[in-house]
Parts: sequence; structure tokens; C-alpha cells
Amino acid sequence: MSQSCDVPAYTVHDLGGQVTRWPLVGREREVAALRRTMVSRRSRGVVLSGAAGVGKSRLAEECLVHAVRAGFRGARATASVTASAVPLGALAHLLPVGIDMTDPVKGFATVSAALVKSDRRRWAVLIDDLHLLDATSVILLRQLMDAGLIRLIATVRSGEQTSEAVQVLVRGEDMHRIELAEFEPEQVEEVLQAALGGPVSRHSLRVLFELSGGNPQYLRELVCGALNAGTLTRDGEMWRLSPGNQLASTARLTELVGARLAAAGPAARPVLELLATCGALPLTEVEEAASWQTVADLEHAELIRVRQNSRRTQVALAHPLYAEVLRASVPALRRRAILLGHAQRVENHGARRRGDVLRVATWRLAATGHAAPDLLIQAAHLARAQHDYPQVSTLLNALPKPRHTVHTRLLLGEALSQIGKWKQAESTLAEADARAATEQQKLATTLARTANLMWGNADIPQALEINHQASDQITSQIGRHTLRINEGLLRVAAGQPNVGLSLLDDLESKHSETLDPNVWLRGVLMKSAALALLGRPGQARACVEHSSTVRTQLDSHILAAPSPIEDIPLVLTLTEIGRLTDARIFGENAYNRFSDSSLIARIWAAIFLGRAEWLAGHCASARRWYAEAASDARTADHAGALRCALAGLAACAALLGDLEAAQTALDEQHTIAPLDPGFVTAGEERLGQAWLLASRGRLDRARTMLTEAAAQARDTGHVTGEALLLTDVARLGGAAGIAQRLAELAQHCNDAFLPARAHLAAALAADDPSRLLDAASELEAIGADLLAAEAATAAAAAWRRAGHTRQATAATHLAEQAVARCQGTRTPLLSTSEATAALTKREREIALLAAAGTTSKDIAQALGLSVRTIDNHLSHAYAKLGVTTRRALAHALGGNKQQSAQSAGSFRGEPLRIRHRV
Repeated sequence: MSQSCDVPAYTVHDLGGQVTRWPLVGREREVAALRRTMVSRRSRGVVLSGAAGVGKSRLAEECLVHAVRAGFRGARATASVTASAVPLGALAHLLPVGIDMTDPVKGFATVSAALVKSDRRRWAVLIDDLHLLDATSVILLRQLMDAGLIRLIATVRSGEQTSEAVQVLVRGEDMHRIELAEFEPEQVEEVLQAALGGPVSRHSLRVLFELSGGNPQYLRELVCGALNAGTLTRDGEMWRLSPGNQLASTARLTELVGARLAAAGPAARPVLELLATCGALPLTEVEEAASWQTVADLEHAELIRVRQNSRRTQVALAHPLYAEVLRASVPALRRRAILLGHAQRVENHGARRRGDVLRVATWRLAATGHAAPDLLIQAAHLARAQHDYPQVSTLLNALPKPRHTVHTRLLLGEALSQIGKWKQAESTLAEADARAATEQQKLATTLARTANLMWGNADIPQALEINHQASDQITSQIGRHTLRINEGLLRVAAGQPNVGLSLLDDLESKHSETLDPNVWLRGVLMKSAALALLGRPGQARACVEHSSTVRTQLDSHILAAPSPIEDIPLVLTLTEIGRLTDARIFGENAYNRFSDSSLIARIWAAIFLGRAEWLAGHCASARRWYAEAASDARTADHAGALRCALAGLAACAALLGDLEAAQTALDEQHTIAPLDPGFVTAGEERLGQAWLLASRGRLDRARTMLTEAAAQARDTGHVTGEALLLTDVARLGGAAGIAQRLAELAQHCNDAFLPARAHLAAALAADDPSRLLDAASELEAIGADLLAAEAATAAAAAWRRAGHTRQATAATHLAEQAVARCQGTRTPLLSTSEATAALTKREREIALLAAAGTTSKDIAQALGLSVRTIDNHLSHAYAKLGVTTRRALAHALGGNKQQSAQSAGSFRGEPLRIRHRV
């Protein structure tokens, strides 16, 4: 072989103007198998098979690189239909010059001699698309492999016809076969994060996965197209697709998909265009447009999929991108004719199937921009039952204004609220409210308007006023009872759980027997949240279980399809009663279930999931959820949700050592006007400021801020919020001052979470290692991994100070296990408990500030001490820790370089950018 390659060349791709190599991730298992195969003495080679675009060539190239590094000489060839017409056409560039293969025996001997003469090393030969290789080339490869002169690396496209010679070549136990499948969602996430250098929002990940079908080549082209079109951008913490924009294709993607579709032939084109334009269709409808044989041929070619759905057989295009490319190629008038023609065909058959009305209305609207009003209204009801709020909005916005009723405006207003168009929703619902002619209509419009204001604009005072005004027109006992329940919901959401609960207690009265079951369920779920916030988790749990039982007993025709947002408070309830794992599972299911249909459900689910992960001590996961919420809240212009999300984001970033990101989040938060207390804003919105101060060594200011925030939570009745904030005070060295208050809060709590935090504070105040370990065990059982790690770390330090080495080692082991689950989170208590075991409280505080880069003068000013006193304390700390410089001090305290450098920049003659607000 005349040419070799020590390192094969890779194709590079343009990602948003930057040339980069698409990362090889998500295939770790296959790469490991290939490496084992290439060094195995019993192996003759490896065959990678799979559909077009799954990454066979990329993985084969990686295998060739590894073979070269292992001592092989490398060579590569690509088979093709054109080259197969000429014997040895694909391998010609690799063969010695002048070789004559008219005599196979002589030619083989010549090639073998050339290989042996050129180098004693064996060759690793990569053949792309082996199934297209001509017979002479296959025979030559087989002879060289049998002689042990080469090791074969080959790719084969699944479903392609292969010659008997190729089948013989790759047969046998000494040929390792790997079938490559499309990526799973987790692999797509891994690949995109590596390619883009940062996380991608969950919603964008789902869109990219579904449209690409997990095909790596399609995925790459979609991402390149979106980057070049500016529809995939970095929004704060993560990459996200612009809402409402179609993904931009690329010429390469259109070429790839077009070549695949060209295999269908002219006779099948109408079927493909019909499915691309109208979506999945019943088999009986497809067979009206083409012969049975044509449909069967398309299925055999894997261009369509035929699936059994209950008693019906559905036909759809085999890949989402086929529809995208086909639609772009269909002229507008032909597309119109296809839509109207098929709509008429379904109507001629009576539109009997469930969903036919929605399909026909959608097709007619897409074709002409209008449809019969009655058809639009019926279709909107069907779309609402499926929680397809964007579709509801599209259908009812096409309804002529004179045909709108109170009911259609209610449907449209709810849909607009769910997709984040709060102002339009309020305008639409207010109009419905003004036209309400009956008490029942007035009650329905009032409930819808107040729900939009509560979840959307967070204008709860206005919602309370609307609810109050409705009582002038609603005089029936059940109507007034409903308004009272609705006020209870609003009071809880407004951060007044005590007042809200007193109103929601009416749910157990005799009047509730005639209450609308849907209203009752909403009330019970919010009541459970109020009980949880008030530190009564046992009652909250009973409330949740009761609502679940009732829901399963109610007939489906009585219980309307719930709004996606209605279940979100349950995430908060499960978190507060200490069922952190259940909260995460339930919340993620809700988030994924309504990811497409309800922007507002997505925002609040992400916020409550972030809070659950924060309490579990999983700051990386919490940061991701808060970033998701912040990104969507910016899109929806939801100031209240954005302020909550940024506070959580800043706190998580600070504990992960990313102080710059924490400061950026706080700077943005300060541009948003403070809001009235709500679900999680009673004091907790200052967590980000406090933990950034703590990460910079300003523990005194952090404790003060948290104490003030806890007082705010106490004033509004948020028992669990107060407990959360006071626990953080204890973790930052203030346990002695708050342990009694936490004990008082825990006295009336009949669940584990709040008492466990009270036990931690008391143990920290007493510096009792046995009690600290007990607290660690309690917290670990709940799933609060970071608190458990801190408790065990503090116990280890206390045992070590007392000279009990064995107990200290056991506690350290327990702490390390918990820390391993905390995703790289570091807190002052974790970083300094053991290192500063011999330091006094004051020495520890000054040492942390000095390690963060603060000058003695600034420390003295912050603590109200003289510079000489500061230097004396530092000298004692140096002596106890065995260090002589501030850099060594930072290392002894476990600070990372990035955090120390960022912190130092904030203190060297520069004012802190933290805005202190009460």
C-alpha cells in the first residue's frame, strides 16, 4: 500500500462562525469496545453498521486513530457505486504503482511483498461503505486479512444489499460487529453541551431530539443552521432556541434528506407530500391516495412507519425531518390543494373518528386562514382537552369577533395565559367578564381572571379586588362559597398562608358537598401548600392523599381536564414535608408533560424543582432548574418568577464557586422592582445575596442578611421559609443565636424535615459531635445531602479537637459519602471545619476574609476592629494552621483558585456590588 495516514483528517464544521470539530461523546461504550478489539490478537477487524448519519464514519476514524497510536500503519478508502464499476477502483490509491491484478495470485503476492517490505508493522485499513466495494477488492482484503497483514475497520449502512463476498468477509467470531443506534435524549444533551460549551435548555433539547430523531448527522446540521440563523443563542446560563421560530435548515441537510427521499420514486411522491402536509393519517385514508403496493414499498424503504394505535392503523413519515424538507419543496398552491382536498375527503366520510374535527379545522385554517365558526369552536374544545393551548389560541383567534361568546373568550383567555401572554389573556377575560349575563358565567370569568393574574402577572392585589367585586353579582350560597375558596387560593399565593388557610378550611364544611369538584380540588391542593408553609407537614400530607383519593373516584365527565398549573403547588408541598425525591419525580413529570403546551407551568415547575434540589444540596441541578425558569420568565416578561429564579441561581452559583455568575444574576435581579411576598419570596429571594457574601468570606454580613430575611418570613407566616433561612444562619456560624427559635418552630411539626434542621442547629451550637452525627443521619434519610455532609464534617472536626481519632475518621468517611452526592458544592462549613478546628470563632472569620483576598484594613473596617487586632488574629491563625502567607492560608481553608481570585477582585479597593435591601 503506497499511502498511509498516521492521524486521519476529520471534517470540520462551522458552529456559529467558529470552526470546530464536532465532539465524539455519547459513544463511550462503543469506543471502549473498539479499543479492546484493535489490540486483541484474535481480532481480524471490526464492522460498524447503522443507518445513514448515526456516526459510523466518525467512530471508525476514532478507531483508526487508536490503531495508529497502538503501532499500526493507517490507511483509508471510501467505496462508492461509481468506484465499484472498476475492479479495485476504491483501493487504487492504496496499491503499489503498476500492480497487475489480472492475475489475482501474482497480484496478491506483489501487494503482500510490498506491505512486508514497506514496514514490519501491520496495517489498519478503514473502508467506508464496505457494502459498495467491488468483488475484486473484497477478495484482496480477505487474502490480506487471512495472511495477518491488515486489520479491517469497515462501515456498512443498515438495510443495504451486500454481496455474498462482503458477507463472507465480515463473517466469523474474529470480526467484531457493532450496531450503532440513534442517540437517546441523554446522549443528545451530552453531545450538545460538549459542542456548544454550555448547557442547553430542556425544552430546546427536546425539540432538537424530536426533530433530529437522535440522528447525529441531522442533529449537527440542525444546530449549525440554528446557530447561523441566530435562532439558537445563549440566554444567560444556557443555550436555547428562540420561541416560535422554525429551525433553519442547511443546504447539506436538505441534500441528505432529499437524497433519501429520492429513493421513493415519482409514484410515491403524492403519499409523502400528503403525510408531510397533513401529518400522521389512518391507513385507510392513505390508501385512498395511493395503491396498497406503493404504501408497502414506502414502508419497506423505511420512508414511512405503519403503527397500530388501539384499533386503528396509523401511517406517518419515518423521520420528522422528512416532513420539514418535503413541506419546503411543495408549492403554496399545491399545499393548499392537498389540505383542502383531504379535509373534504374526511368530511365526506362523516368525520366520525375522535379528533377528525380538530384535524379538519386545522387543515382548513392552514390552507385558507379561515374555517367555519362552529368547526373552530368544536376543534378548540378538543385541543383544550389535549392541553394544546397554542392550538386553542390559533383556532379561536381565527374566530370572527361577532361569533365570540363568553365561553369562547374564556377558552381563549385561558390558552393565552398558559402560553405566557398575560396581558392579552387579561384583556380577553375582562371582555368575557363584562359580557357575563348569568351568575354561572360571572363565576367562571372571575375564576379565570384571578388565576391568570395570580400565576401570570403576579398582580394578586388586583386579583383579590376582582374576586371581591364579583360578590356584588353572585348571591347564591354555593357561588359565594366558591369565591371564598378562591380568595383562600389567592391569599396563600400572596404569601399569607395563615389567612388563606382560614378561608380554605371551608372546604370541609357541609357547603362543599355542592361545590364544583374542580374548584374543590384546586382548593385542596393549595390548602396542602399552606399547611406545608405553616410547618404542619403531617396535615399537608393527609390533604394531598385525600385529594388523590377523591380524584380517582370522580368520573371523568365530572372532573374537567385540569390546568397544567394546578398540580405545581404539590411540588412545594412534597418538598416542605421532606419528601424531596418524590418532589423531584413529580415535578419533572409535570414539567415534561406540559413542556410544549404551558409556558407558565414550565416556569413554576422549574422554580419549585430548583428549590427542591437546593434543599437537597444538589446545587448544580438546582442551578440548572433556576436557569430554565429564568430563561422562560424573560421570554414571558414575568418579573415575579424571574426575581425568584435569579435569587436561586445566584445562591447556587456562589456555592459552586462561580462568583462571577452569581454576581451577574444578582445585578439582573436588582433591576427588577421588589415584589410583595408570595409562595417563595418571603425572605428567600435574598438567599443569593447572602450566599455570595458568605462565599466571599463576609460571614457576618451574610448572617445579618439571613436573619433579617427570616424575620420577614416570620411576619408573613412562612414557618418553613423562616426555618430554611435560620438553618443557613446556623451553617454560617450563628447557630447559638437561632437554635432556640428553630426548636420552637419544630415543636409543633410532626414530620422529619424541620425537626432535623433544628437538631442540626442545636448540635452546631453545642459543638456536640454525637448530636451532629445524629442530625447527619436524620438529614441523610430525608435526602438533604448537603446538610448531612456539613453535620458529619462538623462532627469529625469536633471529634478531632477532642482527640478521638477513630470517631473522627468514621465521621469523615460519612461526610465524604454525602459530599460525593453534592455535585461539587462547597460551603464555609465544609471547607473550614477540619482545617480550622483549632481556631477560635473570630480567628476563623478573619482567616476566611483574608483567604478571600481582603486586606487587613478592609477586614478591620468591616468588623469594627483595629488593623493591629486583625493582624494579631491572623498571626495566631497562621501559627495554628502552619502557614506563613495568605495564599497558603487560602489553600489550607480549601478555597479554589477561581473563587479566591474573584473574591479578591471585589475587595482590592473596589466597593462591593451587593445592594443591601430590607
